[in-house]
Parts: sequence; structure tokens; C-alpha cells
Amino acid sequence: MISYEQYKEELLVSALEKDPALRSKEEAVLYSPGVKALLSHYRAHELWEKGKFYEANEMAFKSRMETGIEIHPGASIGRRCYIDHGVGVVIGETAEVGDDCLMYHGVTLGAVANKKGKRHPSVGNNVMLGAGAVILGDIKVGDNAKIGANAVVLEDIPENSTAVGAPARIIKR
Repeated sequence: MISYEQYKEELLVSALEKDPALRSKEEAVLYSPGVKALLSHYRAHELWEKGKFYEANEMAFKSRMETGIEIHPGASIGRRCYIDHGVGVVIGETAEVGDDCLMYHGVTLGAVANKKGKRHPSVGNNVMLGAGAVILGDIKVGDNAKIGANAVVLEDIPENSTAVGAPARIIKR
């Protein structure tokens, strides 16, 4: 795991590249809910990995109250990801998100089964998840995929594909 300072620096550079509305790193830290939520999640996930579940959940809860973004501290999120706007984003406990991903508001990485074990999606590297996209279950979204706004993804999406609709269908490979 990289250091918090390195993670923060990479996140801020990524946020400025992915969000034309941000003008500085300081503005991103102060006013971007996505940046705030991801920085908090980094710390909460560290605690979760050390078995400090109460402290991790407390930190995640406070972050959700401040940002409107709910990320379970058990979720694994890669480097240089960015959540734009962010309100309503929900990322479940066993979700995995690769590096360099971009998520918009209202995205859900959720479960379809009430069971122990892996039950949330695995999202590859360099994936774009459009506003309101819902990805459900222990499925995989391949590298470089794009998921359209309000798509409902219930099956694996191959790499380099674009999926839209409810239920989602692949329109480009």
C-alpha cells in the first residue's frame, strides 16, 4: 500500500485532470466531495485492514454524513480514481475498483445476495461509470469499459466495451 501522502498527491492530480471545474489542489481538498470521501476512505480502509472495524466504520459514517458518498471501509479502491459530484454514490464492502477510474454521482456498486463473501462488483482499470449507473452482484467490468448513465449492469462487461440501458447491453467493443 502506498503512503497516504503519495495517494493524496496522485488523487489531487487526477481530480484536476478529470474535473475541469476544479482550479487548484486546495480547491479540490476543500470543496470536492469526491476527493474528501476518497481521502477519508483511504484512512478507513487502512483501519479495516488492521481489524479496527469500529474505528473504520465510524470514519466512513462521518465521511458519508459530510459528503453524501457512502464507501464501505472494506471496499478496495485503486489509485488515481475520482468521484465527480458524488452525491448518492454507494460502494459496497466487497467491491473492488481498479486504478484511474472515474465515477459520477448516483453510482451504485451493490449486491444482489444477502450472503457472506464476495457479493459486489469488481471494476477494472480506467473505467468510466456514468451518473446513476448501477452495477450489481459479483460481476466484472473489464479494463477501459464505459458504463452509460442510468445503466443497470447485471452481467460481466468485457474490456474496451461500452454498455448502456436497463438492463445494460453492449453497444461497442
